[in-house]
Amino acid sequence: MADAVDKASAETSAPDKPERRRGSSQSRNPERTRSAILEAARREVAAKGLAGARVDVVARRAGTNKRMIYHYFGDKDALYLAVLEDAYRNIRHAERRLDLAHKPPVEGLRELSLFTWHYFLDHPEFLSILATENLNQARYLRQSKVVAELHSNFISELKDVLQRGSQEGVFKCGLDPVDVYLTIASLGYFYLSNRFTLSTIFQRDLVAPGELDRWGQHIVATVLSMAQV
Repeated sequence: MADAVDKASAETSAPDKPERRRGSSQSRNPERTRSAILEAARREVAAKGLAGARVDVVARRAGTNKRMIYHYFGDKDALYLAVLEDAYRNIRHAERRLDLAHKPPVEGLRELSLFTWHYFLDHPEFLSILATENLNQARYLRQSKVVAELHSNFISELKDVLQRGSQEGVFKCGLDPVDVYLTIASLGYFYLSNRFTLSTIFQRDLVAPGELDRWGQHIVATVLSMAQV
């Protein structure tokens, strides 16, 4: 798991290298071109933030040109918003595969906690993009017409898990699904966003596989302790 963190982190921070152009076949596949631009922009924003991201680098990585970027996305700000929306869409869609509606409440909450932790581990660029938008005080995210709906559906599913658990007598009554998710996400996000400083301060390798596994179990234990009767 630590290798995944290091590998992905290296990817987002690696120096730019010219990539082979995909030729005329790409221009005949608009969806592929758009996806390539979005992927290149995700890497660029994750590595350099919004201020440091360059459209010409995105174009080179995507094997296209700036004209095509402006054609598909409008401008740099619109491209950045598309990256944000795509980042949230990806995690919410991945969560759906947990099928929380058909899981026993305790199992569902445990799986959601571990899923979130492992998603953060496997997608460090997601945390980098969130950090960038928080520096912007969510100025771009507030313009999104899709993110609120994505999260509304997710919170509704989590609320159902908590209510079923309460009805079965295994969870406390009145648990706020937003509070529960904030607990899950914060335990993973803080650990990973500060792993280098914390490892130095406490003289412990927090990205060692054993430490990562142990912290994942700690997240589960903390969340279930908070929720269970």
